[in-house]
Amino acid sequence: MMSPSDIREQIYRYVEQLSQERLAMVLDFLSYLVERDNSDATEELLTIPGFIDELAMSEQEADAEELTDWRILRSDV
Repeated sequence: MMSPSDIREQIYRYVEQLSQERLAMVLDFLSYLVERDNSDATEELLTIPGFIDELAMSEQEADAEELTDWRILRSDV
């Protein structure tokens, strides 16, 4: 099995050989794949019980600047 860096290198070699029209197609496809990954991750988060409520409360706290520096909470980091 190829390593991620080997895969990227092989992709780069192929991309270098493509015409501008084909490069545009590759860009569209890559955009689709990234959007799909982001969508899948969002769907996974939304299945967590209480996630939406917690997110809304966190956004309100951020808007009201009621945040605590993580360094205070985690001194071991």
